[in-house]
Order: sequence, then C-alpha cells, then structure tokens
Amino acid sequence: MERWRRAFFGVVLLAGAVGKVVLAQDGGSSVDVGAGAFAGMARTGGEVTEVAGPVLTVKTAEGSIMHIVTTDNTRVVKAKGVTAKVSDVKVGDGVMAAGILDAPKRTLHAAILFATDAAQLKAMKENLGKTYIMGRVKAINMDDAQMTVERPDGVAQTIGFDETTSFRRGRRGEARSAVAAGAPVGATLPATAESITLADIKVGDAVRGKGSLKGGVFVPTELVVMAAGEGRARHMGARDGAQAGTS
Repeated sequence: MERWRRAFFGVVLLAGAVGKVVLAQDGGSSVDVGAGAFAGMARTGGEVTEVAGPVLTVKTAEGSIMHIVTTDNTRVVKAKGVTAKVSDVKVGDGVMAAGILDAPKRTLHAAILFATDAAQLKAMKENLGKTYIMGRVKAINMDDAQMTVERPDGVAQTIGFDETTSFRRGRRGEARSAVAAGAPVGATLPATAESITLADIKVGDAVRGKGSLKGGVFVPTELVVMAAGEGRARHMGARDGAQAGTS
C-alpha cells in the first residue's frame, strides 16, 4: 500500500503541481491552483485513512499523517471537474489539498480539495506502466530507443519507442492527471505545443504519456515532456511541517 500512496501523490505532484490540475477523463473542467486565490498556498495529499466530519486524516507519500480541515467555503472537486462535498470523500480515496498550513499541528486548512475515489485509485494502480506512464527520466538509451523512467511508485521501468511515438514539449499549465484507467495523460496538446525528438529529452525531465504494451514493453503513442524543475509541487511546506510535527 505504501507504494500506491506514493503513486497517487506522485501523480498529483507531476501532473497537478505545474499549474492547472485537470481531473478529467476527457474534456473536464480545470482549476488553476498556481494562480489567483490559490497562488502560494501549501499543499498536501495522500490516501484518506479517517473521515471525521469536516476533517480528513491522510497518509502522505512520505508516510506522515496529516489532517486536512475543511469548511463550508472549501471547494471540493472530483473527477471531470464535478463539484462535490466533503461528505462524498471516503476512507481509501485519494486527495490533494491546497490551503494554509499549521505545521506544528500537522494540519492544512483547505481552500480547495481534489479527490479521486478508491475505484479510480485501483484503476491507476493496475494500469500504471501498462496504458500510461508517468515519472522522471533516469536514463536514456539512444541506440536501442529506450528510456528508464522512475515512476511515482518508485519502480524504475524501461519503456521503448517506435515509429508510432511522437514527442512534445509540454507547457506550464497543460499537465493532466492520470488518476483513472485510460485517462488521457498523454492527451493531444494544442497545435502551439513544441514538437521535439528523443534527443531533446534529458535525464531528470518529467514525462507522461498514454500507450500500450508491445512485446512486454510499454510504448507510448505520445510522450509529453516537462523540463526538470517545472513539475515540482509546492508541497514541501506540508511535508516538512509533517516531519517537524513528529520530531
């Protein structure tokens, strides 16, 4: 379970933290947590372990316990951009929240809460590395047209490329969440997105894309690349706060 808590939160970090988080399978609405009312807010997330009225207890990717406090003013968003209520969130669901951090109490007072249900998490677990890939580039083998990607669950997976694969440079705010099976994590980008080649990708870049297994090797139809540093979330405060609260 620890790997999959890490997987969920890692997907949130890589897909959501670069700006616009789109919780959709196709064409859902979006919320920009990097601008406007949510700019500069601390973030935390993980798997829900307890629901006590307006307070959610979650276990983060690092294994720390955090409390997310909601109010009537907290915006709750589920798949396809559907507005929900905190009461819709259940134990086993995955969440990511942005708000004001109270580090000593390991508590985040949430202005907005993104939630994905346990069934979607299960689908994500089963399909990571099979129908989609996401993670950080650890090694590139130009001779064999292969790449090693460190996935959010900590697994290093070697993927391959063929004549069907295209490469594009993602732009800040275009990342999509892959919280459901078949979700278009490599969804077609606007025509203004930069087309690149395998040679343009560097170790440390964040990548995501949809595809399939061919001969036991995952081959993306399109690989979207974010340069190293562009996909890092403002979750450090929450993580460090949680650690401080346990010290």
